[in-house]
Amino acid sequence: MKKIISTTNAPAAIGPYSQAVEVNGALYVSGQVPLVPATMKIIAGGIKEQTFQVMKNIEAILSEAGYSFADVVKSTCLLSDMANFKAMNEVYGKFYEENPPARAAFAVKELPLGVMVEIETIAVKN
Repeated sequence: MKKIISTTNAPAAIGPYSQAVEVNGALYVSGQVPLVPATMKIIAGGIKEQTFQVMKNIEAILSEAGYSFADVVKSTCLLSDMANFKAMNEVYGKFYEENPPARAAFAVKELPLGVMVEIETIAVKN
């Protein structure tokens, strides 16, 4: 059965989607952007600050559903500019120091709210 996951510790959805959906022991986390949950404003700073905020938002959703970064099996990183790839990787890698998930990363023409990074995640309970 499909279970909708929602927490006030991550930004509210800015469209018709759920923060995450859990089905059969798998958690599908919607693409997260660098909004600060308390203010719903984009975090100040550059790609490193934005990536850190995105990862904290993902962490809050994982936690609400009873998962952790150790359960993540796949991530998709969307960047507004591939020139930010190295800096994004530096921050992203700190959340996956052991056994990182499979991942795709690519640049897109635009991201919601004009942000630099959006990351979606899939986690599975073993």
